[in-house]
Amino acid sequence: MRCLVTGGAGFIGSHVTLGLVEAGHEVVVIDNLLTGHEMALPPNVKLERVDLNNAKETDRVLSQGPWDVVLHFAALSSVADSIKHPTHYLRANIITSLNLIRSCIRYNVKNFVFSSTASIFGGENFSSIIPATAPIRPSSPYGESKFYIEQVLKWADRVYNMRYACLRYFNAAGADIEGRLGEDHQPETHLIPLAIDALLGLRPPLKLYGNNYPTHDGTCIRDYVHVTDLADAHIRVIEKLKYGSVTYNLGSGKGFSNLEIIREIERISGKKLPWSWAEPRPGDSAFLVADSRAFQSECGWQPRNGDIGVIIESALNWRKNNPYGYKTGHR
Repeated sequence: MRCLVTGGAGFIGSHVTLGLVEAGHEVVVIDNLLTGHEMALPPNVKLERVDLNNAKETDRVLSQGPWDVVLHFAALSSVADSIKHPTHYLRANIITSLNLIRSCIRYNVKNFVFSSTASIFGGENFSSIIPATAPIRPSSPYGESKFYIEQVLKWADRVYNMRYACLRYFNAAGADIEGRLGEDHQPETHLIPLAIDALLGLRPPLKLYGNNYPTHDGTCIRDYVHVTDLADAHIRVIEKLKYGSVTYNLGSGKGFSNLEIIREIERISGKKLPWSWAEPRPGDSAFLVADSRAFQSECGWQPRNGDIGVIIESALNWRKNNPYGYKTGHR
């Protein structure tokens, strides 16, 4: 296939790009490199350094088709930051996606894979695994922006027959098992890389936000899915689009509290992790764990690296070998 990947130099996008290349597909990446890293791209992947806010430049790249599929990862993605700057997040994520979808329609793209999120569910009232049919109650502007784009895609299918897959995944984590890729966000907001950096002395002691949630130990519970397994899911779902549009939840189906993650990092590393309590962050849900059984049965997907120990160990190894993340410069 000929594939266009937006945000392909980011954490999840780069792992998907690598997976597509290894499967023998041609890949072109759109990325403004605001948060992505050119060094994360395989050497035979063409990079179009384009901001999707620029409709003309977006059209220019889409006009280089035909494209068998567009996979859309480019977005601002911090829940906490979206609550501080709601209009900025809503505008950024929605306008860029509208520009892209409009160009896809104009240049006759018939398959579109969208990186959605569990943040559309909110999570305050959940105590068991969450199916894709659960009520939609975004608890942040970030989640709201993703759900809005899902609605746009439904109309693009209905009016223009552009089939879509919305993959609502939970917490992508870990790193390429062979150590080629990893997580390098600036600023970093995810628990596992923040905890690993604190453990390695690359950051100040970890702040753990909130200890009074309605969970067994008072801390938030999350479902962690290995980023390589997530990449495999994106590649598998493309085949499913032959039969129509689909929406799935993606995760391991297992929940781990923040305290359990800290203990697991300490167990794997054999070191004490420095941390302290902090006030809860607005928009954080108590419980978010995916029911992925529909995707597993319909797409033949199983998380090969689903063990939380494998996820943490791969992230820890990558950070040890890349303490400053990706090096600057060109490929």
